[in-house]
Amino acid sequence: MLKVDPHPDYPPEEGRYVRGNDYSPVIVVIVLSRPDDSIPAEIEELVRAGVESGAALSGTVQTENIGFEKIICNVIANPNIRYAVLSGPESPGHSTGEAFKALFKNGVDEKKRIIGTRAPHPLLFNLPFEFIERFRSQLTLVDLQFKGTLEIIQKAVWSCFQEKPVEFMGYELHDTGAYDGPPLSGKITSRVTRPWAEPEDENERKAVKKMQEFVERMKKKNEERGNKL
Repeated sequence: MLKVDPHPDYPPEEGRYVRGNDYSPVIVVIVLSRPDDSIPAEIEELVRAGVESGAALSGTVQTENIGFEKIICNVIANPNIRYAVLSGPESPGHSTGEAFKALFKNGVDEKKRIIGTRAPHPLLFNLPFEFIERFRSQLTLVDLQFKGTLEIIQKAVWSCFQEKPVEFMGYELHDTGAYDGPPLSGKITSRVTRPWAEPEDENERKAVKKMQEFVERMKKKNEERGNKL
């Protein structure tokens, strides 16, 4: 089967993941519902199980916006990756797992909001539509949320490596070879960390700009008064 070299920048985005086999057909994504400084041991074990079983990347995701954007950038830079194994609990504040599944099923609307999720801020604001659609066409989701054990993660990754299709928990999995498209340099070019607070149209942008100019004028006047005292 055809394998290709990833983009020279692969993986372009940093994150809470471990890099494994660059020619692997699968990544493992574990939903994180705790702060970074209190990651449960069982979550760390699932991440290790993924990379030790042969995953290209294995790590955690917590947010339904920047977190997803980093995953997308890293995946489209490596056409060999064809599956995303999702596991772990749900994140109550972000509905991360639900949003990830909705991204695969429904895509995004014209504002780059993931369709069909209850997540509060499912906006992929920093990515072009091309990156989002490439991610969805390149990958197949293997939904193991709430089902993940070390053995299940290991078997899922193993199944994705097989030359001939094998049945695994309702999925038919095998290594289909590299995606028919070049690796994309998927680096996030801008870094809007609160996309839901961004102006939605030109009128809002003009209003925000006027307010910013007013604030700057007031700051300048206050500085001038301070210098005269």
